[in-house]
Amino acid sequence: MDTAFRWVNLEILGNTDGFLHAHVWPRFEWEPIDLVSKPVRLYPHDGWTDEQFALGPQHDALRQAIGDELDGLRSAN
Repeated sequence: MDTAFRWVNLEILGNTDGFLHAHVWPRFEWEPIDLVSKPVRLYPHDGWTDEQFALGPQHDALRQAIGDELDGLRSAN
């Protein structure tokens, strides 16, 4: 875990879909002071498109663990 972890922002949207969806954004001490307290979507566009920040195979285990946890919560209800 990143020792600079601050908190988690939850963002629940409706957008154009007929259902809600959520974004979970970890926030960190190393984020720019002018952005850390604002919505993540305000980050510069290149931060969303730069390959160094892209999801990839290195995230497969985490993605699977999150999916398994969510499936377990769904089946518990």
